[in-house]
Amino acid sequence: MGYRLMGRLHATFVGVGRRQEGQGTVEYVALILLVAVVLAGVVAATKKSSIGANAIGETIIKKLKLALDSVK
Repeated sequence: MGYRLMGRLHATFVGVGRRQEGQGTVEYVALILLVAVVLAGVVAATKKSSIGANAIGETIIKKLKLALDSVK
């Protein structure tokens, strides 16, 4: 009787830290941050160079604003 109880308690407490609930959320947040950093790099690079006279950065910003406005 005592061994069963101790076995169940052990199985319960050992598995507490190994759950993966919420792991997908963390991965999506990391992916969104990565995309944001890449877009910020593109916008910053086009502002300092003569590539399209800043057209790439302005286009990205306009498209993002339109996408966000359509969600409202």
